[in-house]
Parts: sequence; C-alpha cells; structure tokens
Amino acid sequence: GAIPPVGLFDPLNLGGRASPDLLRKYREAELTHGRVAMVAFLGFLVGEGVQGVTPLFDGEVTGAGITQIGQVPAAFWISFAAATFAIETLRVRRAIYDPAVCSPEEIGKYKDDYVPGDIGFDPLGLKPEDPEEFAEKQT
Repeated sequence: GAIPPVGLFDPLNLGGRASPDLLRKYREAELTHGRVAMVAFLGFLVGEGVQGVTPLFDGEVTGAGITQIGQVPAAFWISFAAATFAIETLRVRRAIYDPAVCSPEEIGKYKDDYVPGDIGFDPLGLKPEDPEEFAEKQT
C-alpha cells in the first residue's frame, strides 16, 4: 500500500520483481486473508462474550473460544464449506479469464479490468464512484 510520507511500502521489493498479473494475485491473496482474519477475530470475541447465552447451536458450544471449533455440529461446517465454495467460484469467474473462451496465454490470468478484492458485493454503497477517491481508499 501507499502511506504518506513513505509512499509505496515494499521493503522486500516483492512488487518490483513481480509481473503485473502476479502482483494482482499477491494483492488478491492479501485482501482475502485480511478479510478472513477480521471475521475470525470477530467470531473469537463474540464466542467468548456470549458463552452459554446464545441460541446458536442450542447453547451447546461452551468453554474457551479456542476449544469451541470441535464442538460445532458437522452440518454447520458442510454449509460453511458450500457457502465458501460459492463465494470463491463467484470471485474466480469475475476475476480470471474463462479458459473455455480465452487464448492459451490468458488461462489462469486476471482480467485486465478486474480490481483485486472487488467481487461486486457492496450493499452499503461504500465503494466510491470517483476513480481518484477509490485509489485513495485502496491505500
């Protein structure tokens, strides 16, 4: 990212050595992992805060947050895996060239107009329409 007064922060020069497509893959991975970490942290705090008083899973998930994952019913994990698969399929279809209709050189590459992390889900309308404002929000 870019932060004033430093500018672009890349102390290991990973961006300088990467192709534009590989750099977009790095950015996509960074955003995805950051989002998963934020949701996991929130889940950890909520799990600790509502112990024994939640209607989720009939209140049977108890104890320290770190031990609760094994107490969650298998049906939840199946649903979670299906939802994750659907979201990732949507992301890949939006981001990567379709191998059925693209040239061999484009297979597995990101579309030119794809912005890493933008899966088209913005129910609150937080994404700016102005390109300059959007670039500023990305830092």
